[in-house]
This record gives sequence, C-alpha cells and structure tokens, in this order.
Amino acid sequence: MTRVAAVDCGTNSIRLLVADADPRTGELADLDRRMTIVRLGQGVDRTGRLAPEALERTFAACREYAAAIKEHGAERLRFVATSASRDAENRDEFVRGVLDILGVEPEVISGDQEAEFSFTGATKELAGRDDLATPYLVVDIGGGSTEFVVGADHVRAARSVDIGCVRMTERHLVHDGAVTDPPTAEQVAAMRADIEAALDLAEETVPLREARTLVGLAGSVTTIAAIALDLDEYDSERIHHSRVSVGRVREISEWLLRSTHAERAAVPSMHPGRVDVIGAGALVLLSIMERTGAEEVVVSEHDILDGIAFKVAEDAEAGRPGDRRA
Repeated sequence: MTRVAAVDCGTNSIRLLVADADPRTGELADLDRRMTIVRLGQGVDRTGRLAPEALERTFAACREYAAAIKEHGAERLRFVATSASRDAENRDEFVRGVLDILGVEPEVISGDQEAEFSFTGATKELAGRDDLATPYLVVDIGGGSTEFVVGADHVRAARSVDIGCVRMTERHLVHDGAVTDPPTAEQVAAMRADIEAALDLAEETVPLREARTLVGLAGSVTTIAAIALDLDEYDSERIHHSRVSVGRVREISEWLLRSTHAERAAVPSMHPGRVDVIGAGALVLLSIMERTGAEEVVVSEHDILDGIAFKVAEDAEAGRPGDRRA
C-alpha cells in the first residue's frame, strides 16, 4: 500500500482524497475524503476567463487541503484540473496559485484522460460481480462537461462533451444575471435540445447503446440518489452502489425543474452549492438514460478522484519519473 493524495479540481467543486492504495488488488483505504464547492467555472462559458472571486475560493480550499495532506503524511500528490481550467484564457493564474500553495502544478488534463481516470475509479471494484453485466457505460456528469466511457476491463471508447450542470445552468437557466426560479418551459426545452445535440456528438465515437450497465458518477448523480433514497442527510455509504430506476430519475428531474430555490434548498441531503445547478444535472442524467434505454443507473461514490489515486500509487510502485511528491 502506498499513501497518496489526489486532488480533482472541476468546474463546480474541488475534492481531496488521501488514501492508502494498492493498484494490484484494487484496494483503497480512505484516510481523508472531502469536497468543497468553489464554482471555479463561474462565468467561464460567457467570459472565457476564471473570475477573481472563483480563484480565491479555490485557493482557500487548496490551503485547507495542503494542511490535511501534510497531517496524513502522503508520500505523493497529484493535482488534476478539468473542464473550467481547460477553457479559461487566464489559466496561468490558476496554475501559479496552486503551485504556490501545494508545491505541485495542476495537470490540466484532456477530456479523454478525464474519462480514463473516471472509468478506473468507478469500475475497479465492480470486476467479477455477477449482477452487473458488461460492458459498462460510465457517465461522469461534472460542472462543465460530461464524460462518457464504454468498456469492460479496460476503456473501449471515450468522449467528453460540454454539458455539465454549471455550464447548462449558466447557458440556459440564467436571466438578468440570476437563475430563473423556477425555469420556464422554454428554457428547459432549449437546454434539453442542447443536451441531445451533445449526445449526438458523443455517439459518434462512443457506442452508448451497446452498454449493459450504466454507472453514474459525481455530485448530480449522487444527489439524485440521495433524494431517491429519501435520506435525512447525505450518506455516502448508502448512496454508493445504490440503483435508481429511470422512472424515479424522471420524477426527480421533473420536480427539480419546476421547484423553487427554497424548495430545493429544503431537501436535507442537498449540498447548498448544488441547489441552483442540480436541475440541469438531473436533466443530463435523464436524457442519457432515455437515449441509451437504461432501466436504472448504478450510482458510484468512487470516480475520477479514485482513478487518480490508483494511478499515483501505480506510478510510485513502478518508480516512474515525473511523480510529484507532497
């Protein structure tokens, strides 16, 4: 087992995992797993730049994570940045800030790399289960983009498209600088059309309909599972590997898209940072299920973060150059 730290900085949230990992057995023992909503992608779709206040929120979280990494004595650290920082003109400011705080440069990975990490993190522990047929379709619904990966014991095809929950909300559900409360039917229809066009793009390279098990990752999916389970509070253990039918996803999606901010905020398992973007995330998931004919989604709390951790441990064991030490 190698003690590693992995940071995944996305469009809506930044997350830390410190764990003892063995890539040969697929064993991963969490020491510290946390998430902070920083909305790094605030306004990026419109301005093409990372906002100063979004950068400061992200750097504040990085300072907390640096202290946790030091406390647990992680041997190696890898910081991966995804959609928002790929798209921003001023991403050098982001890189310099992270380097100053954590001592490593964030790797602004491609959508294909993001998909590979997500697939590894989500499926490593599913191998050999008789109740889950392969190939899997792993769907990681992030803030700025959604990754689609089809495979069994390895990735067969992958594609990233720009239909994350923050991007869809800002593109379609904002009017006069504020999220419409609740959205209009016209706004929802325009968002659905945008999602369907992106699914057409994904299907050009990923055989979405050939998969036999749909595995859903990230906060939009896990929050929908929490609602479906009627949890009094967010409970990762109960959410992990729960299954939600397409009918239930449709009911939840429709409710989220006709509810007010106050009604969504009153859901006990809802993170405050997801209140305004969860409706868009739910519609992305529903659209995927309807497109693929999936009767249910298997919800995973293990995702790109776990995939990064396994890769760090694998590289450490192999003594590969380029490892970043905490």
